[in-house]
Amino acid sequence: MPENLNLLENVHIGLEAPSNHGLTNLVKGDYLYYHYLCDGLDDRGWGCGYRTLQTLCSWINKINKNVSVPDIPAIQQTLVKIEDKPNAFLGSRNWIGTVEASMVIDTLYDVPCKIIHVNSGSELNSIVPSLVEHFISKGSPLMMGGDTDCSSKGIMGTHSCDSTNYLLVVDPHYYGGTVNSKTLQSRGWIKWVAVNDFLDSSFYNLCLPQLCSNQ
Repeated sequence: MPENLNLLENVHIGLEAPSNHGLTNLVKGDYLYYHYLCDGLDDRGWGCGYRTLQTLCSWINKINKNVSVPDIPAIQQTLVKIEDKPNAFLGSRNWIGTVEASMVIDTLYDVPCKIIHVNSGSELNSIVPSLVEHFISKGSPLMMGGDTDCSSKGIMGTHSCDSTNYLLVVDPHYYGGTVNSKTLQSRGWIKWVAVNDFLDSSFYNLCLPQLCSNQ
């Protein structure tokens, strides 16, 4: 991974919760915001899973500095090395999802990940208590993806008020010039999404690194 990428840190900070009451639980510790083209590699249309994985790795790297954040070729090499992917995967534009992310994190950092699967977006409300417990007990960022909704996204927190649950989404699909966190938030790249707004037609997998924050 090239040095001095000048990536933004903790891009969710300053974003107001969906309501001024209710319960909010957020990621603990620091992470970097990886997104399309952030290291000069044009991965638009296929690299969102890699970028979300890199964001998770940047959080782990703050605790375990023995392994740096892998670039996309290194992620592909890792998956080929552990025989999850064939050699043809190297240099390809093939997507990765939460399961591959968990394998890379386990291999590079010796950090196991918990995978939570729901068959439909309509089932996401049922797992919010597990996500809340994760942010309380571990504090690591999550990776989320699906099939119909195949856009990978980082999850940095939960908010529950009355009968509505929200997830704090950090979207890796941004590309363009240098911006600040406030601009990303105002443009919707960092936002709270009501759980009911996720697609009923899509299954979802969430990857939860099982490493406790040092904060």
